Amino acid sequence: MVSEKKIRVLIAKPGLDGHDRGAKVVARALRDAGMEVIYTGIRQTPDMIAEAALQEDVDIIGISILSGAHMELLPRVFAALKARDLEDTPVFAGGIIPQEDVAFLKELGVRVVFGPGTITGDIIQFIRQTVGEKE
Repeated sequence: MVSEKKIRVLIAKPGLDGHDRGAKVVARALRDAGMEVIYTGIRQTPDMIAEAALQEDVDIIGISILSGAHMELLPRVFAALKARDLEDTPVFAGGIIPQEDVAFLKELGVRVVFGPGTITGDIIQFIRQTVGEKE
C-alpha cells in the first residue's frame, strides 16, 4: 500500500499582529482537507518564518497579516527565504491587504492574496494546484 505524500503548509503571522483567528481558521481547514499544517504562532520575524519553512521542509507558505505592515514585512520574508535557498517555495498571503498593494506583492513573488471572506475551499484548491505544478 502506497501512501500519498501530504502537502506541508506553513502558516505564519509576521510582525506585531496579535490577531490570529483567520490564520487558525485557514490552518484548520487545510488540516481537515488532509494537509499537514505547521502554524508558527503570532509575532514571528521574517527570519523565524524562513527558518521554520526550512526546518519543516514545507511545500508552500501562507502569510497572514492584518497589521498593515505587509509592504514592510513581506519583502523581508522573501529576502530571508532567498538567504536559505527557498526562493522557489510558493508564498500566498491573506488578511487586510489593500487592492492597490497587490500588484507590488505579486511582483515580489506572492502568488495570490486572499482577502477577508475568502472561501477556504478556494485556498485549498489554490494550494493543491500550486503544489501540484511544483512537483
